[in-house]
Amino acid sequence: MDATTPKRAAFFDVDNTLIRGSTLYFLGRGMYQRGFFSKTDISRFVLANLRFRLTGKENPEEIKRWQDGACNFIAGHNVKDIDVMAQDIYDEYVSPALWQGTIDIAQTHLNNSEEVWLVTAAPEDMAHLIAMRLGFTGALGSKAETKDGVYTGAMIGNLLHGKEKVTAITTLAAERGFDLSECYAYSDSHNDLPLLLSVGHPCAINPDAILRIRALRDGWLIHDFRRARVLNRILGPVVSRVVALGAFLTPRWGRGR
Repeated sequence: MDATTPKRAAFFDVDNTLIRGSTLYFLGRGMYQRGFFSKTDISRFVLANLRFRLTGKENPEEIKRWQDGACNFIAGHNVKDIDVMAQDIYDEYVSPALWQGTIDIAQTHLNNSEEVWLVTAAPEDMAHLIAMRLGFTGALGSKAETKDGVYTGAMIGNLLHGKEKVTAITTLAAERGFDLSECYAYSDSHNDLPLLLSVGHPCAINPDAILRIRALRDGWLIHDFRRARVLNRILGPVVSRVVALGAFLTPRWGRGR
């Protein structure tokens, strides 16, 4: 990339985009198996996580409940101990759950001298570990507060979710000289539409139903690495025609970004 070419980056969501499942679930499972907390603790966290994922995610009360659950389950634990354990958890749970197709896309960006950043609501320390292991440029995640080398159970700033991701990559772009209109973003969830719409090249990976419709309507690239991808390929053209017909009949539907 020469000096006249805009500096580009590719931003990847993590859960269900890069890995099958939840980063926090893997971390919590590993901590439970190593005796870091009780079944009651893990049940409370899993319930908060489930409610967050099933009840409209943008509800501030649900986001706060999930945020508290994500912070509380590491409260009081030594940062170095968690870091050592996280290395094992990556090898045991995260690595086998990686979508190779997503890694290949990220590697293509790296080969083109473009930076690759993970952008996730998961703890930033775990996101950094995943990025480091995969040879990516870096990671942005939710920041857990520490004091004297111990997690306090509080969070620094807001959960990196929804519009908070846009704020984070905008700040990063200013620091590193990215032109967001030349950048790429990848996600599986319609809750990341603010992130996807903040770059010039939005792409869907393993999209949920709402994101798939939006991607088909606007002509975004769609990558589906799930086992049901054959069915998706069959239904995709049908859905595309339905969406196109709907857009023709109601041309003003959903035009606003």
